[in-house]
Amino acid sequence: MNTAYLVLDDGRIFQGQPFGAVGRTFGEAVFQTGMTGYQETLTDPSYHRQVVVMTAPHIGNTGFNVEDNESSRIWVSGFVVRNPSSISSNWRSTTDLQAELKRQEIVGISGVDTRAITRHLRDRGAMRVGIFSDGVLSREEMVIEVRKQGQMAGSNLSADVSTEKSYIVKAKGEKRFTVVALDLGIKRATPKNMAERGIETHVLPYNSTLEVILNLNPDGIFLSNGPGDPSTMTDTVSLVREILLEEIPIFGICFGHQILGRALGFETYKLQFGHRGINQPVLDRRTGKVEITAHNHGFALSAPTDSVFSTVYGPGQVTHICLNDGVVEGIELLERGAFSVQYHPEAAAGPHDASYLFDRFIELMEKYPQRASVK
Repeated sequence: MNTAYLVLDDGRIFQGQPFGAVGRTFGEAVFQTGMTGYQETLTDPSYHRQVVVMTAPHIGNTGFNVEDNESSRIWVSGFVVRNPSSISSNWRSTTDLQAELKRQEIVGISGVDTRAITRHLRDRGAMRVGIFSDGVLSREEMVIEVRKQGQMAGSNLSADVSTEKSYIVKAKGEKRFTVVALDLGIKRATPKNMAERGIETHVLPYNSTLEVILNLNPDGIFLSNGPGDPSTMTDTVSLVREILLEEIPIFGICFGHQILGRALGFETYKLQFGHRGINQPVLDRRTGKVEITAHNHGFALSAPTDSVFSTVYGPGQVTHICLNDGVVEGIELLERGAFSVQYHPEAAAGPHDASYLFDRFIELMEKYPQRASVK
């Protein structure tokens, strides 16, 4: 059996077997704590240029199908598992996981101690990594190649994942609202959730102009998830500030949450190892309710959690915090329709504790109809 190596930029090496395509790949090493939903993880554009380590030991048992994809392709740079399933035992499966990884030329590794890798990343932080299964380089040469790669901090990746042309996802049943979704790496589950609530979604490229947006006369603006460093998105932040001046209701998630926060004047920073998985506890500070939520972010927003804050668009507050480490997970403006959360209310693999946020978006569009009706 061929040998594969997972090589971290601090020099630590794990030996296993090839899983998926044979070759070499590079990215940022991150771990994902969900026990289900590996297909949604693989096809989430937010994982672009990341090598994902699955902490659950048994991966691949439900195979792969065309219905659960969150985008048109697999976006992870590499995939790391401990024990890949030898069978696909689900009636919806159309192929097995390893076959799909090979078909899409995704280099992976199996048979490694993913718990040890996770503990290492928790101690040292997310770092550059390479997977090598082509048997060409020595151990020293592999470490050198990993250290040549770029860092995630400072990376502008929206152009890689955003749609090139706008498209429409129609409402199911009677159309109630029109929403423009700025595609920073949007997942298919998002317009699906809005369609089920009577929203027609116009998905636009990340670099769309205010004029293009206003010509659609939207009732609301959605800022999607996506990969990369939010500090690089100066043009998008400027666009969101223009939208705030138009007083169109805004709902942002994940990367969109960070973009909205920067538009309000706050900074973002790189987390040590990020939040990824479907079991992250978040406190809604307004109600005292704890939600179990799906996360995928390596950056976070720096905003005051102890009081109402001031912005040029009026007062605001932090609405949600992560109970694991106190990271800001939600913000809102108090006198106009704009709010965001750092997690995924549309999580297709679950949990669905936060799906009510789409209904809250509708409430804002109903509350500010005169602001939404741009002429």
